[in-house]
Amino acid sequence: MSTVHQQAPGDYWDVEPHHHHEGASTSIGFWVYLMSDCLMFAVLFAVFGVLGGSYAAGPGPQDLFDLKLVALNTAFLLLSSITYGFAMLAMVRGNVRGTLGWMAVTLVFGLLFLSIEIYEFQHLIHLGAGPQRSAFLSAFFALVGTHGLHVVFGCLWMVTLMIQVRQRGLTGANRRRLGCLSMFWHFLDVIWIGVFTFVYLMGMVR
Repeated sequence: MSTVHQQAPGDYWDVEPHHHHEGASTSIGFWVYLMSDCLMFAVLFAVFGVLGGSYAAGPGPQDLFDLKLVALNTAFLLLSSITYGFAMLAMVRGNVRGTLGWMAVTLVFGLLFLSIEIYEFQHLIHLGAGPQRSAFLSAFFALVGTHGLHVVFGCLWMVTLMIQVRQRGLTGANRRRLGCLSMFWHFLDVIWIGVFTFVYLMGMVR
């Protein structure tokens, strides 16, 4: 007679546990968020591409845009990306003071960028070129304004992280948060380069 091996009832559930790297789900989730943001900006760029020439007998880019001011604003955002890179290098070295210092510089550049953008919006509205004036201006305010709101969120996130790093140091959780903010901030830089090229530069040569 053959011998039948009988397993204890609990043997069916004795499966070797899977070990996941701590924070892996956070990184994956944040990448998913960035991809959804890419889709949203892609739609806004497409809308501007369709409506960017519909001036409704009103002012166009050559009448409204100050390229020197926009170039200065672009420089502020690009410099903020560099300074945040220095903050990440300080984080890798475990230098809390250096990380906070470079984040503060990045925050200043971000606020300067927002200040110029708000000034530009106010100036356009003062000239009677608000978002209701034409389809071109509606698409312009939607695209550039959405990017500006993202920069506002990034600045608030940066202030929150600076407080957490000051209070708790460069813990594993804080390092992951700093890494996510780094991806987000560089993503905003890439989007702004597209805005600067597609909206401002190409608008001036139409």
